[in-house]
Amino acid sequence: MKHKYEIIIYWSSEENVFIAEVPELAGCKADGSDYIDVVKNIEVIIDEWIETAKIMKRAIPEARGKLSFA
Repeated sequence: MKHKYEIIIYWSSEENVFIAEVPELAGCKADGSDYIDVVKNIEVIIDEWIETAKIMKRAIPEARGKLSFA
């Protein structure tokens, strides 16, 4: 794994897939049929998110590791 962003993975009964979200990258989500698939897919989406941010000259958040939620 090349990225250090926190990834939250959960099962969606509604969509019948695993969902991965990257809280530090707004809107960065992927799905997959199993854990391995969803992790591969989110890595691609993270790359695309970062590339799009660079093209649009937007700030790219630094990975902070585990985030705290109150």
